Amino acid sequence: MENHDQRHGHQHHAHGSEGPSDGSHAGHSHDGDGGLGHSHAPSSLKALLAVIVFTSVIFFAELIAGLISGSLALLADAMHMLSDSTGLIIAAIAMLIGRRPRSTRATYGYKRTEVLAAMLNATVVSALSVWIVIEAIMRLGKDVEIQTDLMLIVAVIGFVTNGISALVLMRHQDGNINMRGAFLHVLSDMLGSVAVIIAGLVIRYTGWMPADTIASIAIAAIIIPRAVSLLKEALNILLERVPAHAEPAKVDEALRTIPGVSDVHDLHIWSIDGKEILATVHLVVESSSTQLYSCGVLDRAEAELSKLGIFHSTIQLESVDHSDHESVC
Repeated sequence: MENHDQRHGHQHHAHGSEGPSDGSHAGHSHDGDGGLGHSHAPSSLKALLAVIVFTSVIFFAELIAGLISGSLALLADAMHMLSDSTGLIIAAIAMLIGRRPRSTRATYGYKRTEVLAAMLNATVVSALSVWIVIEAIMRLGKDVEIQTDLMLIVAVIGFVTNGISALVLMRHQDGNINMRGAFLHVLSDMLGSVAVIIAGLVIRYTGWMPADTIASIAIAAIIIPRAVSLLKEALNILLERVPAHAEPAKVDEALRTIPGVSDVHDLHIWSIDGKEILATVHLVVESSSTQLYSCGVLDRAEAELSKLGIFHSTIQLESVDHSDHESVC
């Protein structure tokens, strides 16, 4: 079978899917709001930098207040803020790296850097939550003096600041896993402040000191499920598993309904950044090599993939005889 490239659409300004190198093939790449080369608006980075400043300020305030007041919940929240500040900085760096254009050595660009940042953020938050639980258990049964006035003042300030930060980041998530990781940090901080406020009020008006320890455990219980979920999603992307919103069976079925297609194999579906879906596939066509590209199979295949939300694909068309010269994955 002769080699022959036929391109449809236009190349995306950053990067599209890379196709198989064997046999004849046709790839395409469409522009879209969430394309693989999509750069987030500058406001997203500015929003992230603003939140980093807010989070850093609250960390120092909670650290000092926690040491003075003796509140474990406040200190736990301060350590949480520290990890969040670090995580947000990592997210900002990843966003800057992710904006770099593709090159001959990085044909997909650097969008996956943001997935790595999200995974790191989720890992840090999970580890921190375990530390909080351990510290809380160790404190059980101990008589600790807590200055609730300072504890409540700082916790309220932290809640308001984190609330503002969460609103800012919520507007800039845009399905981006890295920004969602940053949002997770800030949201967990805000919930942590709520737990500290409740504990402070209980201690102030009832004198029941275990409330501080219970608040610490509550913070961890709120954070862990979200962090684990984000970590799982990041790992699935890095392992190049099929995205949750894609159905390989439906894709295979749709391609087999195309007139002239006798078989479908080597279907691979994955995502670079958790947002845009890519696919490569081999279609066996019942045509001679001279008719292979005039039968409309390629156009129909691209249309079927687009219906299923796959706008970046590389499709290899093969004659029936070609299957004897190829190792199918």
